[in-house]
Amino acid sequence: MGGNGVLLLLAAVLGFAALHFALRQRRLRRQLSQAAQQLAVILDGGSDEALLVPLCDDALTPLLGQIDRLLLEKKKLCVQQRRARLAQRRMLANMAHDLRTPLTVLLGQLEIARLRGEESETLRRVQAKAEEVLALSEAFFTLSKLEAGDTKLPCAAVDLSELCRAAALEYYDFLTQQRFEVEIHVPEEACPVWGHEESIRRILSNLISNAVRYGAAGRYLGIVLEQQKDGACVRVQDRGQGIAPEALSHIFDRLYTPEDSRSRALGGSGLGLAIAKGLAEGMGGTLWAESTMGKGTTFVLKLLWTEPVQDGPERKS
Repeated sequence: MGGNGVLLLLAAVLGFAALHFALRQRRLRRQLSQAAQQLAVILDGGSDEALLVPLCDDALTPLLGQIDRLLLEKKKLCVQQRRARLAQRRMLANMAHDLRTPLTVLLGQLEIARLRGEESETLRRVQAKAEEVLALSEAFFTLSKLEAGDTKLPCAAVDLSELCRAAALEYYDFLTQQRFEVEIHVPEEACPVWGHEESIRRILSNLISNAVRYGAAGRYLGIVLEQQKDGACVRVQDRGQGIAPEALSHIFDRLYTPEDSRSRALGGSGLGLAIAKGLAEGMGGTLWAESTMGKGTTFVLKLLWTEPVQDGPERKS
């Protein structure tokens, strides 16, 4: 073989080696990309799957093993956190339940004293404070049961139009006395949605009282019922000072109240909206808020036409 033949053979070997290396690198990049995508799906979806992408480079196999180990530890930690939260919520529910009995007895004794003519300003203040604490314990009890999953709402088809009209009528005299402009846009025909009547009443009452309390500066209340493809939305609107963007994502958190002095002066336990959201989700619906500073706030309750499919995607327009 001459010198040219040796050079050609060497060039062919080097070319083959380069091609093999390039194909191997391309395959490895594709496998790493698949592994990254699978890992993102696992992390975003809260799945407990393991990475199942085979790698052509054995040196990287231990890396996948360590990633799987981290995923397993993450799963264990999430389970522990869920158990701790569940235990905490049940403890709060038990505490709230235990508080109700002595408070009820105390209120009964105060009522007996009042009926006997032993009424005084001090007794009235004690009774008012006891009623306030009892209402707070009832709210804690309700919220804790909702969060712990101990309450299954007996849902059925209910007329949302009628419930909206009833809620507006309940507050109408008070609102007109306070010189509120009231706008009600509710269809006259029935609007049957999947829900629990008493829970919907409670949600609407909470949203209206919330609008009256925090949106009083605008002297406006609007209730709008809109029918959509998969359900119906009730919008409770005010023209108050609005909610700051940094606070909007927290208003449904337990015990959250705005930090500004005006909101603190208006009071509130910080439980009403959390309970309302829990009740909405317990019926397969959703509850959210939209707000613009200086223009007002709208709370939106959406309920579905029919019973939602379990573990299905959240429906929201």
